[in-house]
Amino acid sequence: MEALVRQGVDTIFGYPGGVVLPLYDEMLNWPQVKHVLVRHEQCAAHMADGYARATGRVGVCLATSGPGATNLVTGIATAIMDSIPMVAITGNVNSAAIGKDAFQETDIQGITIPITKHNYLVTDVNDLPRVLEEAFFLANTGRKGPVLVDIPKDVFIAMTDAPFPDKVERRGYKLAGAPPVEQVDVVAKLIAEAKKPVIIAGAGVIWSRSWESLRELAEKAQIPVINSLLGLGSFPRDHELSLGMMGMHGEAAGTLAVQEADLVMGIGMRFDDRLTGNTNAFAENAKIVHFDLDPSEIGKTVRPVAWVEGDLAESLKMLVPKVAEKRHDEWVAQVKKWQNEYPLVVPTGKFLSRTVLNSLNQHAGAHAIFSTDVGQHQMWTAQFIKFTQPYHFLSSGGLGTMGYGFPAAIGAKFAHPDKEVWAIVGDGGFQMTLQELQTAVEYEVNVKICLLNNGYLGMVRQWQELFYDNRYSSVEMGSPNFGKLADAYGLKYFQCSRVEDLEETLKQASAHDGPVLCEFVVEMEENVFPMVPAGKSNSNVIMDPALTNGEDYNAVHASWETGHGRRVPGAESEHTSDDVYASGTVTK
Repeated sequence: MEALVRQGVDTIFGYPGGVVLPLYDEMLNWPQVKHVLVRHEQCAAHMADGYARATGRVGVCLATSGPGATNLVTGIATAIMDSIPMVAITGNVNSAAIGKDAFQETDIQGITIPITKHNYLVTDVNDLPRVLEEAFFLANTGRKGPVLVDIPKDVFIAMTDAPFPDKVERRGYKLAGAPPVEQVDVVAKLIAEAKKPVIIAGAGVIWSRSWESLRELAEKAQIPVINSLLGLGSFPRDHELSLGMMGMHGEAAGTLAVQEADLVMGIGMRFDDRLTGNTNAFAENAKIVHFDLDPSEIGKTVRPVAWVEGDLAESLKMLVPKVAEKRHDEWVAQVKKWQNEYPLVVPTGKFLSRTVLNSLNQHAGAHAIFSTDVGQHQMWTAQFIKFTQPYHFLSSGGLGTMGYGFPAAIGAKFAHPDKEVWAIVGDGGFQMTLQELQTAVEYEVNVKICLLNNGYLGMVRQWQELFYDNRYSSVEMGSPNFGKLADAYGLKYFQCSRVEDLEETLKQASAHDGPVLCEFVVEMEENVFPMVPAGKSNSNVIMDPALTNGEDYNAVHASWETGHGRRVPGAESEHTSDDVYASGTVTK
């Protein structure tokens, strides 16, 4: 408990059990640390994750041995994939019983080796102050990530007066500093030579707190800025140089800009496959530059011609003065033309998920924190909520964890009790973690839930429609009566299924002092566009049929071979005789 206070931890999320009872007993003596009792340990990890993403600080979760510890695994894996600082504390059986299949014994250290930045099994109480200090240091320095500390029960009840270290040092663990000046000079020269440059900014910009330097660089050299999914908020979406998100379901202008660019600068991002599409056809006309803290990421997915390895905050501060002021008016005009030609659209006449999220953006987008589950609604949130500041978009990117959105929103609300927090969830993911409604009610967590209920596992259904010849298999999602469920848990509930009621529903939900469940009964078979099919080139963007005079998906696909479906001038078709798109399905 003293270690938590030393680290400035004010809230932890956990669930008690036999071997951690000594710690829970001691908690009563430390009122400055609030413990939040969750209803499932996975949600403790997601709440700690949401707390961390909303603050930039370390989130802390706690579980007992055996199934309590293993229930944390999905949340820990979510954090490692997205480089989120977290410390997970688990209890274990007495040291003498380890390895003897004691009741609720699990080798959680061995299980989590692949999904933690580092982990510990503490068998000597005299090591505990040092280990806890190291755990927080490792979690929140360098490339951030989760650290697990496993503590046997006999260590919990043992006594020690071993001091906390004044300084944390681990052999072989060195923090990245400023990059070699030669690397920065090469990039500055490439920027000076470029005629069609773009920046792809990722979450590393947020975690290094480099958003001001990014903006200065973009404005000084007039470079359009694209965001990765988790980089949203690192560059203001309302800025004239912002192109939003790119990739599989990114905005078309950004995706096409990368394919036409002569210089692509990846800053604080890892060239994820959902962003690059087919890497052999990614940015074929461009020289690629990669800024990254982690040298293992450089060249892992795409091959850069130059790179800057080091602390991004230092790298950008060094680069900006070396970059000459420059205009790319013709290039920016081309990008703007794509934005005008292929905008995000909200068709009228039906009550769509896009209808709801577009209104939610107008209602709360400028100031609220948004957390999402994974699926169609996640992509629509990334498209339609115009994030203008960091730490306001929480979502599972790398692991794609359904059930993440609601508990993460609770964690964010504990971190920022004065901010409006919305959890945007689907009827599938919400049913994985909705037991935390009791947590929200019990602690009076004023979080708003935007439940987009389309009766399907929406993204899976979309893929089955487009790539499996409309053969729906195990995607129809039955749901409980959410109104009765809300009443059972004791929270405010609204249901909305008409555009005419949308604004008033959002208004009343925001005004209510307490948790609110808003169920929006939306069109069942709505698809996310633009779309780059998995493994295909970003040059082959499938546009929204609403932009093609109402043509349906099959009609758009049928015209691909004549070039109608390809939006980059001169892009070659990658379809061959044994890989053809016909009637909306890939056939081999």
